[in-house]
Amino acid sequence: MTLQDLAPERQDYSYGFLDSYAKRELRRRMLKAIAIPGYQVPYASRELPIARGWGTGGLQVSLSLVGPESVVKVIDQGADDSVNAANLRRFITRMSGAATTTDALKATILQSRHRIPEEILGENQALVLQVPDPEPLRGVQSDISKAHEMHADADYAQLWLLLYEQLVRYKQYVQGASYPALVNGRYIISPSPIPRWDNAKLHQAANLTLLSAGREKRLYAVPPYTNVYPLEFSDVPFEVEDQEGWMCRTTGVTNKFMNELPQADGTSQYELSDSGYAGKLAEQPETLGKTYYDNQGNFYHAGYLKPRAHHA
Repeated sequence: MTLQDLAPERQDYSYGFLDSYAKRELRRRMLKAIAIPGYQVPYASRELPIARGWGTGGLQVSLSLVGPESVVKVIDQGADDSVNAANLRRFITRMSGAATTTDALKATILQSRHRIPEEILGENQALVLQVPDPEPLRGVQSDISKAHEMHADADYAQLWLLLYEQLVRYKQYVQGASYPALVNGRYIISPSPIPRWDNAKLHQAANLTLLSAGREKRLYAVPPYTNVYPLEFSDVPFEVEDQEGWMCRTTGVTNKFMNELPQADGTSQYELSDSGYAGKLAEQPETLGKTYYDNQGNFYHAGYLKPRAHHA
């Protein structure tokens, strides 16, 4: 008897890494989430060769959707070349054979952590957002069972009270990322840890948006052309981050979401958060698509919101 006789037969990975049952289950859960916009659908989160908290929820959705003809773009904090984005992109393509791109308009599947691209996405695209905490009521109700009851009853009074307390204390909304939004007039969601700047991009978007939390084993969706409104009081409008006067140090553009880079002399410089858009702007400006915010800072897509600077 040889060592080869004792060894089990070789078993290759399933296409897309996940086994066929896992992909079928995830696809059924996605269909339910699309049918009930904003509703958190539980699913059996599988083990992956990355730690939970590093994008397993989004990765499982992407692996369930990807095919040989897909074009994949993965970004982290807006960057295509970060360690997390590069590793996830490499894994998806290795397991599927799909092509990759840094151009948001060419991708059929975009997986993102913390940002929605600057260019307006289209009907043939799916945006997959990695979510660390899908529960918008976590800050006001720690008991998840009671939070589920509140969602069932559409009882969001405590969340409104939290926003009211922010206005009383700080004269403005102070919640940054994951600002709560009302989907299709029914469920309030935590729209991933995207900045407030990106919240309005979900409203009446032509693309499908899928949000998945691997650790929490929940996914939810914003179907195409669905109303998504950030919570606001009628007399205190929702406001995005105040980046008035900020200019990208490499491209010179304004009124796009920037990263602030503190300098040794105490000043700050700024650069575009969306590295794919910055690259096109510098090298192929003729290929640029329309962006959600125009050069004056007015919100272009769906035309229902204009960014306003915060004033204490």
